[in-house]
Amino acid sequence: MSSILKGKEVVKRVKEDIKRDIVDLNEKDIEPTLAIVRLGENPDDIAYEKSILKNCEGVGIEGKVYKKDLNISTEELINSVERLNEDDSIHGILIFRPLPKHIDEDIIAKTISPLKDVDCMNPLNLEKIFEGDMKGFAPCTPKAAVMIMDHYDIPLKGAHVVIINRSMVVGRPLSMMLLGKDSTVTICHSKTKDLKKFTNSADIIVTALGRSKYITNEYFNKESVVIDVGISFDEKGKMTGDVDFENVSPNVNAITPVPGGVGSLTTSVLLSHVVLAAKNI
Repeated sequence: MSSILKGKEVVKRVKEDIKRDIVDLNEKDIEPTLAIVRLGENPDDIAYEKSILKNCEGVGIEGKVYKKDLNISTEELINSVERLNEDDSIHGILIFRPLPKHIDEDIIAKTISPLKDVDCMNPLNLEKIFEGDMKGFAPCTPKAAVMIMDHYDIPLKGAHVVIINRSMVVGRPLSMMLLGKDSTVTICHSKTKDLKKFTNSADIIVTALGRSKYITNEYFNKESVVIDVGISFDEKGKMTGDVDFENVSPNVNAITPVPGGVGSLTTSVLLSHVVLAAKNI
């Protein structure tokens, strides 16, 4: 029977650390505060916003929503972000992505203060990751994946890890984090030829394709550790990962569920960044 690597235990530990740090900050009259910038009325964004605010309330972080019109210009959004940069009561800034196509996301990313960039949009924070500096704001999803592997004592030193994602949000920063732990990393993607050859020879497979139940048993062996970062919905509207969990889970060494795995931890990682930002003021 495979091990199910649930995020719940890690979330509990992270939230306990956050609450302890907030007590110390409150004693110094500092109330960690997160600014959430949302453009328009996208239902997914609104649902995510509610989840973040609920989690903020649960640990003692102040969450403030800055709702903007979907048709806001790049210049107007820059001005809004700069005001948040200059507001000493705001410690972290989160801008929901993807931004509308008419917004220059690269400029917005560079506008966010690196000291308040809790979602790691600013290239200066990404640059630190690629230089091997893991002390700042790493992208939340890959950081959550590594934290789950660390929590369950998945051996990373010398392990061959195949990452099925090449984005700057997941695949590339995750590869740097794992190299920092002395793993051997191969990055694959949707255009990789004979993907099964790579995954079958790996010790650990991290997938973030966003294709519901796309990856099946033939991609793994009985010793595989599977970290499923993908989030999709099947034909019944049920949330699933990239991996066909029901059929794969009995046939691998360990696997994260969806939901309840990496995704359940990402918001806690984000909130831990808000606390870190407040501690660094």
